[in-house]
Amino acid sequence: MNTPFSTFHPMPSTAKATTLPALAWLATFRRHAFALQLMSAVAAYALPLIASAEPPPHARGALPTVVLVHGAWADGSSWNHVIARLHARGLTVVSVQNQLNSLADDVAEVQRVIERQAAPVVLVGHSWGGTVVTQAGNADKVAALVYIAAFAPAPGESTNDVQRSHPLPGYVPLLQPDPAGYLWFPQDALPTWFAQDVPRREGRLLATTQNPIRASAFDDKVSQAAWQSRPSWYLVTDQDKMIYPDLQTKM
Repeated sequence: MNTPFSTFHPMPSTAKATTLPALAWLATFRRHAFALQLMSAVAAYALPLIASAEPPPHARGALPTVVLVHGAWADGSSWNHVIARLHARGLTVVSVQNQLNSLADDVAEVQRVIERQAAPVVLVGHSWGGTVVTQAGNADKVAALVYIAAFAPAPGESTNDVQRSHPLPGYVPLLQPDPAGYLWFPQDALPTWFAQDVPRREGRLLATTQNPIRASAFDDKVSQAAWQSRPSWYLVTDQDKMIYPDLQTKM
């Protein structure tokens, strides 16, 4: 969950996008810390980005709302540090509470949040949340997407499809399915794989409050990829144990 910064780059898109300034100074931050700076950068540059992308009339000139989408084994509170920083910048932020039952359910949850916003939306996904924002980001109010060490499937691909041609992460054999088909991390293993560079107490708290994901969700395919039509950026983390950096750089 928390790994050092490596690369922040724009993703291929048919939409016009401006490149954010160099963020090499983030290299010494843990992931939660550079995520704060990343979101601030997205907010600071969202207005010219939105203007360059020729948004619908209701979006022009409006301060964006940042919608945060968490990944598997987490919940909306995983963005707490980011939320505090964005609030300090005077931005409206919504952290979605995904149920992690299926792609369709999580997309519907994100779309409900998007529809409630009057301003254009900068949609941010982490890990599994990247698959969710790839589909949900096709909503008209979405002006831009940010992927933070996240899955970014192409149309017709599932999360498992993206992973299939790359080495299986070492944590996968540790996952424990329950009778309903949800995958749980052993509490003693989650901090090592999911939160290896946060304080031990925080890692244990994350393990205790983990939100399991239904295994079948990883086979749900996206029908449209919003990164093909929206300005999009991807943050690569070079010591990530959940999505290996080689895979991140190919998305």
